Amino acid sequence: MFNHIMVGSNDIERSKRFYDALLGVLGAGEPVHNVAASGHTRLFYRHEGNTFCITEPINGEEATCANGATIGFKCSSPEQVTQFHDVALAHGGVTCEGPPGLRESDMGAMYLSYVRDPDGNKLCALHRPR
Repeated sequence: MFNHIMVGSNDIERSKRFYDALLGVLGAGEPVHNVAASGHTRLFYRHEGNTFCITEPINGEEATCANGATIGFKCSSPEQVTQFHDVALAHGGVTCEGPPGLRESDMGAMYLSYVRDPDGNKLCALHRPR
């Protein structure tokens, strides 16, 4: 369904340090650096057929996070969910919606953690136990 997800950043180098560490937890390597025709820097992290992108806003305005939006990353274990959370905090992220843990709902059991990146984007690490 999705080709890629892109978020804006007001400090592309800060975002690179954050996402290099965070997405490294999931096995993503160095991003592809791209300079748009507009001169704005973009980073493309590719992993297992998915692409997560960071960009300086091409319209020249300040990057802002979307209220009500969450970007979810699939993890392979509860331990990876916790590591995702801890690495985010160690690299400038902020925890939100409580600590990592198992949560039950009508959609089944999920091990979750939520953080905000340095630009305020809300990220979720999720593992569904079998």
